[in-house]
Amino acid sequence: MKLYQKYIVLIFLVLATGFQACTNKNGIVINVEEYGIKADTQECIVAQINQLIENLDEQPTTIVFPKGRYDFYPDSNYLRPYFETNTYDVNPKRLGILLDKKSNITIDGQGSEFIYHGHIQPFTLDHSSNITLKNINIDWDIPLTAESEVMEASSSHLLLKIDTKQFPFELSSQQGIDFVGEDWKENWQLSQGSWLIEIDQNHIIPAYTGGHGSVKYKGDKELKYTLVDDGLLKIEGQFTKTPTVGNRLIMRHSTRDHAGIFLFHSKDLLLENINVYHTSGLGILSQYCENIEMRQVHMIPNPAKNRFLSGHDDGLHFMGCKGGIVIDSCKAQGLMDDPINIHGTCVPVVEKIDATTVRCRFAHGMSTGLIWAQPGDSLSFIHKKSMKSIGLGTISSFEPESKDVFVLKFKEEVPSKLDANYSIENLSWIPNVKITNCFAGSCRARGYLISTPGEVVIENNVFETSGSAILIAGDANYWYESGAVRDVTIRNNEFRWPCNSSHYQFCNAIISIYPEVPEPDSEQPFHQNITIEHNHFNPSDYLVLYALSVDGLSFKNNTISRTYNYQPWHFQKHTFLLDACKNVEISRNIIEDDVLGKNILLKRMSQDELRLGNAELTVEVKDAD
Repeated sequence: MKLYQKYIVLIFLVLATGFQACTNKNGIVINVEEYGIKADTQECIVAQINQLIENLDEQPTTIVFPKGRYDFYPDSNYLRPYFETNTYDVNPKRLGILLDKKSNITIDGQGSEFIYHGHIQPFTLDHSSNITLKNINIDWDIPLTAESEVMEASSSHLLLKIDTKQFPFELSSQQGIDFVGEDWKENWQLSQGSWLIEIDQNHIIPAYTGGHGSVKYKGDKELKYTLVDDGLLKIEGQFTKTPTVGNRLIMRHSTRDHAGIFLFHSKDLLLENINVYHTSGLGILSQYCENIEMRQVHMIPNPAKNRFLSGHDDGLHFMGCKGGIVIDSCKAQGLMDDPINIHGTCVPVVEKIDATTVRCRFAHGMSTGLIWAQPGDSLSFIHKKSMKSIGLGTISSFEPESKDVFVLKFKEEVPSKLDANYSIENLSWIPNVKITNCFAGSCRARGYLISTPGEVVIENNVFETSGSAILIAGDANYWYESGAVRDVTIRNNEFRWPCNSSHYQFCNAIISIYPEVPEPDSEQPFHQNITIEHNHFNPSDYLVLYALSVDGLSFKNNTISRTYNYQPWHFQKHTFLLDACKNVEISRNIIEDDVLGKNILLKRMSQDELRLGNAELTVEVKDAD
């Protein structure tokens, strides 16, 4: 299109937005077709749709896309730097649809396909409020992670079939192969670690693969890559572990650089009836947002394209949010990481500058540049080794010195002993959470990661996770994902046999309460008030519950029935392992006769802290290793 023609289109959009929209009792209704945005053309609509949005005022407006296909390519006019948590610092971000300081807007795709090309962020909501996104399917023609079907597997070779239309590739001039997109090329080489995930025909990660690896071989440089036929890749080497013929291998390449939907310092948001079939990073990232509802938001592989992989990393990721988070009737399957992760971010102290001023830094390379605090926020000073708080402070200013380092000024004096042995947690940005009627299918890592002091209810969900179904963590030493829980109810859920069938970080049981506390104090545990009741567990292995540093833990009225779908692998041989806990009750549970272990191991705690109402369980007490 010639330059003057582009200007005419933009002028037309401005005029159309002002004069041709329909109005009903709920506000303005804009049909994008009437403003030159046509379905099924495969032409880029980034400039057109963003120009339309930019000219909206605060009057309630619904933007309607007639059902069809709409394409989004990177556009140099829609680039913006964002520091996105748990995401690599690749800037500027390439934006598909941007809502910047907008209010009272609904975008209704009416079941349309929004197809993205290359590394791009489909939706970005920046300092916006009262926004609804609904009836949208997000996908890529050429995904940013590939997959293959295992045709042959022996001690000397693998033969992999790759759909070259969805995952075009060529032999690399160096080692391995290069996957080639519309504006990118990424090298891939066979891995023995967890970046190479095997998935069976039922979309389940086979037991003892996952974090253990599904392929093992001798030597790194002895592998030979040969293109046998169009889409048939032969890899020769000395293999000691191979995947099962007929299963899929997820061939992870590229990097997590854009979220699928990025919700940034926004509030009162509703996402409804959305399928996110693929992303180039986290699925839906909510960062410093308030009041979010997600209903029928699915992170799943596209069944119409016979895919087994969905998102490149976590599904629904919430960092530093507050108010209420409601997640209802949402599905996750085939993710490279966790379906739901809710946490804050701790920051280590660099130095105390004076009585009211502290210099801090972001500790993790994928969590930098955050707008970490605002005047008036309440902060807690946490000793790294014990994870105990030594006091609270109120922020008067947050002053970044770089993307990695910032200065906090407090309204009152900070503790005199504050130094590099401490981290700081923001207590003003913590949400209440309700997760109901959801399905957490087989994904590469864990299921739901919960780290928030707010009220949490996890109810009526089904879990088939490869690692722990639920991980309650908390950490000021490695990932720096903060949030000691204070009120968690896990009720009426079904934990199916795939749960915890492979090892991943912190996955010590189907429900793993595993904060990183280097020096736990059994008199002052880190977490409090966790109730696990009326659930059904279906393990093949021993550990059902692992709990470290909890005061007030109840496991009652649950049913545990054994399955034999895989051989037990975990080194721990106890049904329950409790470490440095207080006020624990295990009672009124139905535990079938063939359940493994039927025992409880207590470490760094007295048996007086356990109220046991299941006579069939034996108890062993030992000191810490």
